[in-house]
Order: sequence, then structure tokens, then C-alpha cells
Amino acid sequence: MAVNQEQRLQDAAQLLLTARSATLATVHEGMPHAALVTPALDEDAQPLLLLSNLAVHTRHLRAHPACALLVTGTPASDNPQTTPRLCLTGEARALPDKSKREIFLKTHPYATQYIDFADFTFWKLFILGSNYVGGFANASSFQFAALQNQIFKSAMRPPG
Repeated sequence: MAVNQEQRLQDAAQLLLTARSATLATVHEGMPHAALVTPALDEDAQPLLLLSNLAVHTRHLRAHPACALLVTGTPASDNPQTTPRLCLTGEARALPDKSKREIFLKTHPYATQYIDFADFTFWKLFILGSNYVGGFANASSFQFAALQNQIFKSAMRPPG
């Protein structure tokens, strides 16, 4: 049974809204690197990360801000190919202050243990593209603005 584009958009938005961990892909001198991260969504429905300046992936982003964020859900069966997943591509930018602290803590309250450490910086991902795979023969690419609008609808809050 084919899933329509609107349903895929809703599923992708829900996947991103409920994500508590993800894989951040970076590149350094032509070599890829992947790391576990804990995203939150800011008021613009853009991913927000809290990264240690000591981490390899943070050093990669400082040198080359292009990155990808892979969010996965729960497989529909024993077959891992049934796992819904959303890959967001874009650029990461370090934020100059900790003004996103409360937004991040709403999603990750345990982060109070380290959020104020001097070596941690907030990064915002400015998403340029998104690709959702809901399982076999169930894939779509979206303009990120469409995904943002669906997130706002799903969360019942206005943009910004």
C-alpha cells in the first residue's frame, strides 16, 4: 500500500519532534566521521545541539560546517530496513551564547549536569535538505520549510 506525501511529511515531523538522539555526520580533510548527539528543536524547528569543544565532531564543524543529522525511529519488524529515518543536511553554526539553554533542557533535562561547563557550546543546524525513508518503497525528499510547517502544526504552536 502506497503512503502519500502528506502522510510521509507528518511521519517525518513526528520523528524529528520525538528524537532524543541522532547521528551527526561531519567531514574533515575528505574523511567522514559520525557521532551520537542529542538534538532539540529550537523555536524555528531547527535542530539545536550542545557540543563539547573537546569533541572531534565539534572540531570538524569549526573547520567545515557542512553536516548531516540522521534521526531514526523504531523498526516496524525484525527487519532493520523497516526503521523510519530522516536525514537532514545543512550547515552548523556555533551560537555566541547560551540563550537556548532552557529550550535544550526541556528536551534533555539531564543535561543540567554539564550544560554550564565552559567547554560546551550550542550549535544550530541550518537545514537545507531533508530525506525521509519510512520503509521499503516509502521515501520522500522535502523542502525543509514544509517539514517546519508540519512540525508547527503537529506541536500546535506558531512559527518562531
